[in-house]
Amino acid sequence: EKAIYQCRFLTLLGVLGSLVGSVICFIKGCTVVAASFSEHVVRSGKVMTFLVEALDVYLLGTVMLVFGMGLYELFVCNIDIEESRKGQKFPYRSNLFGLFTLMERPKWLEIKSVNELKTKVGHVIVMLLLIGFFDNSLKVATHSPTDLLCFSAS
Repeated sequence: EKAIYQCRFLTLLGVLGSLVGSVICFIKGCTVVAASFSEHVVRSGKVMTFLVEALDVYLLGTVMLVFGMGLYELFVCNIDIEESRKGQKFPYRSNLFGLFTLMERPKWLEIKSVNELKTKVGHVIVMLLLIGFFDNSLKVATHSPTDLLCFSAS
């Protein structure tokens, strides 16, 4: 039983992969925003497409972040901000040099079951699909109201 219980640490591979993927997505999103800025300066043609793509990549990074933190919380260790503050001279160590302090635990981080994690990730995936749909709608040429109606119905 002890060996089986220790297998829960295999989820650290998923946690690490998700967090690294999240960082990569955020970096990619920043490069897309920079590309949209240079596109705007040069010829302002596809700025909206670039910004929608950046939003899509940022949301994907958020999905990976929530999933990684949720896996960690469910299988490895509970993340408790209140408990970590007790007895410390500087209670806010992980807040980016004191600029962004967390007074309480974020509600989106409270994950008590795998179903709750799936629900939270599912909500963000729906947002990704909506942004993908919006991105595709920018590329579709509508010549008549019927075209717009058919595209909306799809």
